[in-house]
Amino acid sequence: MTDYLLVALALLGVLILGGLGLVVPRLRRRGEPPLPQTEVDTRAEEDLAGPPVEAAESDLSTGVLVEPPVVAAPPLEVPEPTAGRLVRLRSRLARSQNAFGKGLLGLLARDHLDEDAWEEIEDSLITADVGIDATRDIVDRLRERTRVLGTRSAGELRDLLAAELVTALDPGLDRSLRTTGRDGMPAVLLVVGVNGAGKTTTCGKIARVLVADGRSVTLGAADTFRAAAADQLETWGGRVGAETVRGAEGADPASVAFDAVRRGIDAGTDTVLIDTAGRLQNKIGLMDELGKVKRVVEKHGPIDETLLILDATTGQNGLEQARVFTEVVNVTGVVLTKLDGTAKGGIVIAVQRKLGIPVKLVGLGEGADDLAPFDPAQFVDALLGTEPLARDA
Repeated sequence: MTDYLLVALALLGVLILGGLGLVVPRLRRRGEPPLPQTEVDTRAEEDLAGPPVEAAESDLSTGVLVEPPVVAAPPLEVPEPTAGRLVRLRSRLARSQNAFGKGLLGLLARDHLDEDAWEEIEDSLITADVGIDATRDIVDRLRERTRVLGTRSAGELRDLLAAELVTALDPGLDRSLRTTGRDGMPAVLLVVGVNGAGKTTTCGKIARVLVADGRSVTLGAADTFRAAAADQLETWGGRVGAETVRGAEGADPASVAFDAVRRGIDAGTDTVLIDTAGRLQNKIGLMDELGKVKRVVEKHGPIDETLLILDATTGQNGLEQARVFTEVVNVTGVVLTKLDGTAKGGIVIAVQRKLGIPVKLVGLGEGADDLAPFDPAQFVDALLGTEPLARDA
C-alpha cells in the first residue's frame, strides 16, 4: 500500500512540474503594447512619401530657391526698304561687270567701226552669256541705227547700246511679285532650284523682301532631306518674326508644304513661302517629286508664284535648268543670284528671250538685304558702269 502511495505522489509531482514548464514561458513572452494612433499614422505617411528629398544646393547655402534667369528674345530686325535697292547696290554690280562694260564702250569708241570691231562686240556679248541669237539681233540693230543716224561720238554710241540692251531685257514684262492673298487665302510662293544655287539662303532673303514691303509671312521648310535646311530657314524667319512650319527629317516634302499653307490660312498671313529641296534638272524622280509638291499644295488653291533660283555663274546651263523646271512646275519668275561676282549678267537676257520668264529679283551680295527687285534700265546702267539711263531711252 505504501508503495502505491509513493508511485502516485511521484506521478503527481511529474504532472505539476510539466504544467509549470508550459505556463512559465508564456508568462515570460508578454506582447508589446499597441502603438499610439499618431505614431501609426506617421509611419504610414512616411512609407507613402518615399525617401526624403535632399534640398538643392542653393537651398542649403542660402535657404532661398533661386529661379533661373529669364533670357530675353532678340529684337526683330527691320529689313531695308526694297524701293531703290538696286540703285544703292549699283556700285557693287558695276565693279563686277566693269570689264564687260568698259570693253564694249572701248570698242564703240574707236574711230572706225569695221567688221573686226563689230565681231569683237559680238564676242563680248556672247562671253557675257547674252546668247548667240540675242547677240546677233542686238548687234544688227545697233549697226543699222549707227549707219542711219550717222552716230559717231562715244556718248551717242553708248546710249544706242544701252537702249538696245534694255529692249532685249523686255521692260514690258510684269516683274511684280504676287504676294497678296484673296478670299481668306494667303498668296503661295513656291521656291525651286538646283543644288548649290543658294536656294535656302535666297528664300530667307525673299522673306525679308516681303516683310520690308509690309507682308506677313509664313515659311514652309519643305527641304526635308538636308538636315540643316529647316534650321537655316527658321533662323532667317525668326529674325523678322516669320513663323516656320517644318517636319521631321526625311518627312514627305509635299505634306510639309501642305501644312505650311494650312498654317498660313489659320494664322491669316499674307504670304506663304515654301522652300523645296535642291535637285538637278536631269533627275527624273526628284523632278516628279517636285511636281507632287505642287499638286498637293494646289489642293488649298492655285500657287501664285513659282520662283526659280538661278546662279548667274552657271551661264548657259541655266537655260536648260529653267526649261526643265518650267515644264514641271510652271516657273513664273527667276531670281538671279551671285551677280556681284560674275561678268555674265547677260544670262538675264538669254532666259527671258528663250523662255519668256521675267527676272524678278537679283542677288548682288552676301548681306541679308542684298536682294533687289530687278529693273532693266538700272541693270544696264550698272552693266555699262555709266550714268543712269532715262526711262524712255
